[in-house]
Amino acid sequence: MAIDAVRDYMRQFHREQEILEFPASSATVELAAKAVGVIPARIAKTLSFQDGNGRALLVVAAGDCKIDNSKFKKAFTMKAKMLSPEEVQRLTGHEIGGVCPFANPEGTRVYLDQSLRRFETVFPACGSSHSAIELNCDDLFTVSRALAWVDVCKPIVRDEAL
Repeated sequence: MAIDAVRDYMRQFHREQEILEFPASSATVELAAKAVGVIPARIAKTLSFQDGNGRALLVVAAGDCKIDNSKFKKAFTMKAKMLSPEEVQRLTGHEIGGVCPFANPEGTRVYLDQSLRRFETVFPACGSSHSAIELNCDDLFTVSRALAWVDVCKPIVRDEAL
């Protein structure tokens, strides 16, 4: 299971005991926020894209944000093309709902979006749809082996009429 791989990965940082596991699903931002007991924006969702070389490019962003295509193209000099459900498992080692910036295959590039920096701590998944870990942004950068902070997201605008 991917959560076991993440637990092994976290051992090098002495953080494996900090992984939270929930009886209920945390597969979506809303479910994760409910499981953890925080606002959805503090869920650090990992968005997975094709990198153009057959590997995954991961962007970790605040739960209340989405990719801004023009910012993405400017930052990465390519169009934002999300991985298909079949590609997610193969290229990240994690299933949808548990994709995270930890214990990914060699060559996976991880970036953190600036949208996370407004929070003291955030909660990324840990390889399963029932897990998370609380990390401050500096620790998330280190533990995820992120390559850089980027500004590729914009707030999700909810239609209040719905």
